[in-house]
Amino acid sequence: MATYDTEIHTGGGWQSDEPLMLSIANRGQVVPDEGAPPTGTTVTWNSPEAGAGSVTFFDGGSRFEGTAQFPGEGPVGYRGTLST
Repeated sequence: MATYDTEIHTGGGWQSDEPLMLSIANRGQVVPDEGAPPTGTTVTWNSPEAGAGSVTFFDGGSRFEGTAQFPGEGPVGYRGTLST
């Protein structure tokens, strides 16, 4: 599992958002038990409760960039850095 400090980008610039905890295991571990996804890994989600998004991981999984659209809101830029 990996936890990321996240930010969203709206018309007013980047602002802090809630942490993102990522745990995906199936057909080999996408996210290791102790660590982050490898560079180039893309995760996409779509859920009535969580909204939709797509992010790609860089620098050994230490950061991600992408977009998200949360319920009742418009699409925003979405980025995060691995929590220490």
